[in-house]
Amino acid sequence: MTVTIYDVAREAGVSMATVSRVVNNNPNVKPQTRKKVYEAIERLGYRPNAVARGLASKKTTTVGVVIPDISNSIFAEIARGIEDIANMYHYNIILCNADKKKEKEIRVINTLLEKQVDGLLFMGGTVTEEHIQAFHTSSVPIVLCATSDENGVIPSVDIDHEAAAFDAVNTLIRHGHREIAMISGTLQDPANGYARFQGYKKALESAGIPYQEDLVRIGNYRYESGVEAMKYFLGLKKRPTAVFSATDEMAIGAIHSIQDEGLKVPDDFSVISVDNIRMASMVRPQLTTVAQPMYDLGAVAMRLLTKLMKKESVENPRVILPHETILRLSVNHLENKN
Repeated sequence: MTVTIYDVAREAGVSMATVSRVVNNNPNVKPQTRKKVYEAIERLGYRPNAVARGLASKKTTTVGVVIPDISNSIFAEIARGIEDIANMYHYNIILCNADKKKEKEIRVINTLLEKQVDGLLFMGGTVTEEHIQAFHTSSVPIVLCATSDENGVIPSVDIDHEAAAFDAVNTLIRHGHREIAMISGTLQDPANGYARFQGYKKALESAGIPYQEDLVRIGNYRYESGVEAMKYFLGLKKRPTAVFSATDEMAIGAIHSIQDEGLKVPDDFSVISVDNIRMASMVRPQLTTVAQPMYDLGAVAMRLLTKLMKKESVENPRVILPHETILRLSVNHLENKN
């Protein structure tokens, strides 16, 4: 049978209110009494009911995290940062995978709020008007992680995706490339898709390179779409000399597509991307990429959420973390090509 607070009180010879104060770390309990209660808890194997404690304190010490794709290593690394900081501040995480589907994201958000989480982290998805409406029904703090809302209303932690893409394309331009293709994410995604596409166009414009619509293919952020996009570029009468991919995973697909044709990276094509997932340094040649500080995105977002949950002052509710270009072996100077 389940051991209750009543059983502990009877075993220790104290009131249920005293047991409750001990369990909730109330300082107004004599050390000798506290010791008796802890000994009774240990003997009986009592586990406090988190739901009941939450109802009493109006706090559940849980944080809901909505993740768009749990199989994507980017989000796994971000989630690690979230969990480490959550543990530091004694919060438990409820992690929910939404499969990059808006309807499921909204449903998961509502479910987490119904479970009385103390705060909510929404990670890396497109924030639509429907999301905003769901967030506005909440009485608990919400932080966006690795994404942001278009109007900048909701606290968020992210990178400057447009600037990251600009720096990636500018790296290719500095290496002598002018025929630069892009494998883009969906342009309906304002962060990883549209913002990175805008960074690509602005880098070309700043270098006086005309934008060519046939040098852009839209992918879905995954490996297979990188393979297919690169096949298209390889079939052009005038091939590009370099490819910028909006994500590492699509870039790795592009590299393999090039290699499948008996061509070499970077001798025949230079490839650069954004993210710096672990696989970027494992693929051959190693992938040059603009790194997101993925662990820090999660850690800083969770720290911001703890401040909001504790009603601490927050100087800047919209945090932009720095990115960094990691030069590896997939980019070559154009004049050095065979």
